[in-house]
Amino acid sequence: MTPDIDASDSLILYGAPFSSRLLLGTARYASPKILERSVRAARPAMLTVSLRRQAAVHNEVGGQAFWDLLTELDIPFLPNTAGCHSVDEVIATAMMAREVFGTEWLKLELIGDDYTLQPDTLGLVGAADRLLREGFKVLPYCTEDLVLCRRLVDVGCEAIMPWAAPIGTGKGAVNPYALRLLRERIEVPMLIDAGIGLPSHACQVMEWGYDGVLLNTAVAQAGDPVALAEAFARAISAGRLAYLGGPMAERDSAEASTPVIGTPFWHQP
Repeated sequence: MTPDIDASDSLILYGAPFSSRLLLGTARYASPKILERSVRAARPAMLTVSLRRQAAVHNEVGGQAFWDLLTELDIPFLPNTAGCHSVDEVIATAMMAREVFGTEWLKLELIGDDYTLQPDTLGLVGAADRLLREGFKVLPYCTEDLVLCRRLVDVGCEAIMPWAAPIGTGKGAVNPYALRLLRERIEVPMLIDAGIGLPSHACQVMEWGYDGVLLNTAVAQAGDPVALAEAFARAISAGRLAYLGGPMAERDSAEASTPVIGTPFWHQP
C-alpha cells in the first residue's frame, strides 16, 4: 500500500482538496490490465485523458473497453488539449472535452514546437484567459519561464504546471535554478508536468516545494509499470514530507555531528 499524505496537508486546486499529489496519464500502457494495476498502485488524484485519443483496432488498450475501465476506476478525469497548435483549436477541443467527460477541469496544452513539444508561450496566456472565462478550471502546461507563469496567474489560473524537461525525455529537472526560483516567486500551487523519469526526480522537485507531479511515460513505459507507479507515489509523499520537515542547509565544509565534550585534549582540533 502506498502512503497517504496527511489529510491536513491535502493538495488544493481551485478550492477542491485531493488526498494524493500524483496525477497519472493513461496513454501508452501495454494493456488495460497493466493500466488498471498501475492506477490502483499509484492512487492518483486525477487521470489525464485526451479527447483526441485514437487507437488501432488491434490495440487492446483502445476502444470502449478503455473508457469503461477508466470509469470503473472512479478517479476524477483531467481532460487535456494534447495535439493542439492554435488557440482556436484549443478552445474547440476543450468545449468538446467538457461535453464528453462532464467536467470543467482541463489540462491546457498549446504546442509551439513539434520536436520538443514545447508549449507556445506566446499564445498560452490568451488561451488560458479565454478558457477561464468559459468556466474551465485550467491547469496550463508551461515552461519554467517566470514571466510567463506570472501572466498565467494574473489572468486567473489558480495552479500552473511547468515542465522539468521536454515531454517523454525522462531527464528530470534540467534547469534546477529556474525551477527553484519559480517556486520561490509564484504563490499558487504548481505541479511539475513532463520530463520526470525516476522516482528520485519526483522526490527532488517535491523537496523544493512543488505541490505535485504529473506522470505518464515514466510509468507506462517502465519495465514494471505497477512497481514504478507505487515507487513514484512513495517518492512524492517522501519529498513532500521532507519539504515540510525543513531540510538542513547545505554547507561547504564538514561539521562534526557528535559532541567533543569529554574527548581527550589531543583528539580535539
